[in-house]
Amino acid sequence: MNETNRFSDRLEPVGIAVGVLLVLVAAATLAGTPWTTKGDVLASALQVVGAVGTAAIGALLVWLSRAD
Repeated sequence: MNETNRFSDRLEPVGIAVGVLLVLVAAATLAGTPWTTKGDVLASALQVVGAVGTAAIGALLVWLSRAD
């Protein structure tokens, strides 16, 4: 298979790479247990919601990049 014909769009690999990076960053953030570092419940909840939102955006970006 020719490498130039593998992707239909030149930016498809970039979208996939950035999406995977976002999902990995969100997973690492949740693995770091951000709710243990803040004393405020609201701040901890916002950190968790932000990490889950980041993972959702990354997954959506990968999905959009792969859609034909």
